[in-house]
Amino acid sequence: MLNVSDRSHLTLTLSLIVLTWIILSHAPAMAVEEINKTYFGVAINGYDTVAYFTEDRAIKGNQNISHIWNDAKWYFASEQNRDLFAADPEKYAPQYGGH
Repeated sequence: MLNVSDRSHLTLTLSLIVLTWIILSHAPAMAVEEINKTYFGVAINGYDTVAYFTEDRAIKGNQNISHIWNDAKWYFASEQNRDLFAADPEKYAPQYGGH
């Protein structure tokens, strides 16, 4: 038979377990990092993030070749780079949001 103190402890423990389960079950499976963007919502100051991988250098993107992802507008130097990014943004997006 449980005494009052043991029941209170058990109730508190079960409440914490349920609360933890509720919080974790409503969390996204993979959190998306906030992207470094300008006041106007342009990611990584308008540079083509795919070019860092394909050209090994920074290339300014063209505002007419863009893609919206993760609440930011991404500019690209070519339509091919835009399409590569659109197919797999996590592969090309900068680590730590571009900070």
